[in-house]
Amino acid sequence: MKNLVIGILAHVDAGKTTLSESILYLSGKIGKLGRVDNKDAYLDTFELEKARGITIFSKQAVFKMGETQITLLDTPGHVDFSAEMERTLQVLDYAILVISGADGVQGHTKTLWRLLDMYQIPVFLFVNKMDQKGTDKNTLMPDLKKQLDDGCIEFGQVKTVDFYDQLAMCDEIMMESFLETGKIETVQIQKAVLERKVFPCFFGSALKCEGVEQFMQGLVKYALIPSYPDEFGAKIFKIARDSQGNRLTYMKLTGGRLKVKDILKNRGWEEKVNQIRIYSGQKYVAVNEIGAGSVCAVTGLSQTRPGEGLGIEEASEGPVLEPVLSYQIILPEGCDPRVMLPKLRQIEEEEPELHIVWDEQSQEIQAQIMGEVQIEILQSLIQSRFGVDVAFDTGRILYKETIVNAVEGVGHFEPLRHYAEVHLLLTPGEPGSGLQFGAKCSEDTLSKNWQRLVLTHLEEKAHKGVLTGSAITDMNIILVSGRAHTKHTDGGDFREATYRAVRQGLKEAESILLEPYYAFELELPVKMVGRAMTDIEKMWGTCEISQTHDEMAVLVGSAPVVTMRNYQQEVVAYTKGLGRLFCSLKGYEPCHNTEEVIASIGYDSERDLENPTGSVFCAHGAGFLVPWDKVKDYMHVESCLQNKDDLSGETAPKLIPYTEQRSISLDEIDQIMQKTFYANKGKKSAWKKRKTARESYYESVAYTIREKEVKEEYLLVDGYNIIHAWPELKALTADNMDGARMKLLDSLSNYQGIRKCRIIVVFDAYRVQRNFAEVTDYHNIHVVFTREAQTADQYIERFAHDNQKNYNITVATSDGLEQLIIRGAGCSLLSARELKIMIDGANERIKQEIQGKDRNYLIDAVSPEAKQQMEKMSKKT
Repeated sequence: MKNLVIGILAHVDAGKTTLSESILYLSGKIGKLGRVDNKDAYLDTFELEKARGITIFSKQAVFKMGETQITLLDTPGHVDFSAEMERTLQVLDYAILVISGADGVQGHTKTLWRLLDMYQIPVFLFVNKMDQKGTDKNTLMPDLKKQLDDGCIEFGQVKTVDFYDQLAMCDEIMMESFLETGKIETVQIQKAVLERKVFPCFFGSALKCEGVEQFMQGLVKYALIPSYPDEFGAKIFKIARDSQGNRLTYMKLTGGRLKVKDILKNRGWEEKVNQIRIYSGQKYVAVNEIGAGSVCAVTGLSQTRPGEGLGIEEASEGPVLEPVLSYQIILPEGCDPRVMLPKLRQIEEEEPELHIVWDEQSQEIQAQIMGEVQIEILQSLIQSRFGVDVAFDTGRILYKETIVNAVEGVGHFEPLRHYAEVHLLLTPGEPGSGLQFGAKCSEDTLSKNWQRLVLTHLEEKAHKGVLTGSAITDMNIILVSGRAHTKHTDGGDFREATYRAVRQGLKEAESILLEPYYAFELELPVKMVGRAMTDIEKMWGTCEISQTHDEMAVLVGSAPVVTMRNYQQEVVAYTKGLGRLFCSLKGYEPCHNTEEVIASIGYDSERDLENPTGSVFCAHGAGFLVPWDKVKDYMHVESCLQNKDDLSGETAPKLIPYTEQRSISLDEIDQIMQKTFYANKGKKSAWKKRKTARESYYESVAYTIREKEVKEEYLLVDGYNIIHAWPELKALTADNMDGARMKLLDSLSNYQGIRKCRIIVVFDAYRVQRNFAEVTDYHNIHVVFTREAQTADQYIERFAHDNQKNYNITVATSDGLEQLIIRGAGCSLLSARELKIMIDGANERIKQEIQGKDRNYLIDAVSPEAKQQMEKMSKKT
């Protein structure tokens, strides 16, 4: 039997579960169509899912189409359960991405698309809800190509010249075939789909089963069945428990076969398979043996974890999407937290987006989650499984820390009869890269076994930063030197020295605080755009208008999670239910209110006894503590950093500020990687191990420092607005408007000589009858008097709209409405007050430079003989 594992993904409410029901119904798996709103969907088996009408846990259904057995994995669509979805991606052969025809490509859809690209999973697209009024296939297809990939091609009418022509543009081999024969073979299309050069698109309505059968036929026709090696391999992607409490390990076999009673083992454990279950919905079939390509649940394994690889399969790294919120779990009176903690660990291993943390100092249990929807889910799970009613506090943001310069951290641990010294090179990593560990240390200096031990200690601990005690990230930590004693060193000594080296380096480095950011998409009435832009600016966010349709507009941008986490309720309130906000985690960026956060947390790195910053040295038979800033005066091994800017042949310049390293967008990088690096991948249809998500993610989202395109700068000035905003000019207008106008032009002319940008000053002449637009030059600046019925605002807005892609345009005005429009066009803004400050500042700098220079006199260049003659001549006169 041929096996295909296919996952179905979507933005929440796109109709993913409804499409699953239609596929199962048309395949004959179920005899009646279930519905989410009727709470009888085949794959929404949990009461919580039925109550909320969303998918929370990934589940599977098995059905046959011809000679192919398809395992359909339904994944959560809500962003709060993205980690559950991401675990499932690791075992997919193909993916179905469901897009709402009524809403188009939404915020979370783009996140899913990037994840599918990271895992290099071929994708079929189903555009749903095409039965709704206003949906148009001809409008949606260009949008899919623009926002996702040029390889998105409609497969509704195959074997047409236009269809072949679009396919030929995606691949050279198909192009040659089309030019030679006038058609493209199915095998070539299958290969292009597998290599992610082509993304078949189908349109229909899952609720009415329209277009679904054609989609299923296309899926089977254009999907290639993978082949697998004979040697055993398996990827674990989920841990769950059945209704009797039995622990289930979900895995996909990527090689060989698995039988009941087989012994499975991995690092540190070896256990026997008691039962093999093939689940489909709530029910399962127990089998004695399964082959490669199948997905099953195994009982009898107690130490497995999601992402683990068995046999020839390597382990996967953790999900790219991670928790950003932390809540204290408040237990009922009389409930011992130490008794409750192991029970919560059971839920933690089942839910990858949930982290349970025990705080020893406060004796509290913290739950780290991705979003507030999870709180209700977690409460319900704890109550139903353990009979305990818990509550949560108001929650806080999970901050992180990183460094912006290279340092060498030194840790020394030498109480009596112990010895270890470790030198670590800490350098800034790329944003989003996490912690990367390595060793560049000679075995003559430190033997290999001690080096491996140091790396183990680096990886085993969640290292805290020194600003707020938050986890550190985006850093390369390299072992560069160290020393052990032949008699007195044991493993625990290097643990202490390693931890202290990290802390000492962090204290010496320049640290910055990072906070999580949301990428958002806000859909609301056009008349509410100004209010929304103002709100987002107050939230320290950025936004722009991406599109407008009828009376609705869509704003896209990013903002800190801490300021935007409750904004959905505000949107619903001021738009009277017409607005919708979609957020997805963008990543970590520099904190907008660092000093305030540091003060509120009140962390003191010197008093953190579990994470000491100093080192222990020995003298006269007794150990003594040396503070972090004196450790290098006592260290035994020479520093590998000759100075802070010399890394033994490597350069370690201080980085450009963190946020300025984003020089190209994720979508641009995705397109470049798709058309170049992955252009010739996947020549064979045989199954092969893909790159880890983290490897692919960091390649495709690498924030390289790239020289930005230099654009000519323009400063547009609303003349009369500035005149009436500057007190000294406004005073002149009462007697002489021409005088005020000339004084403004003189100031701007002087400023242009300093600033070296093009300046255009626009004055209203819209009330002058039969007046034509007049453009003149005043010294080195341009002056525009608008035509009849055209205001300065209209001229500036038109100029900004037409030229913002070609020039760096800044508009100086204090008109609030005009500022909103200019901001929406993507240009920079200056208020009248800010322009005044900039001009005065530039004039002051020039004045200081002139006064600071030594003056040259003609007499100083005259020879002594000439001076004497001049003196004689002056005396005669």
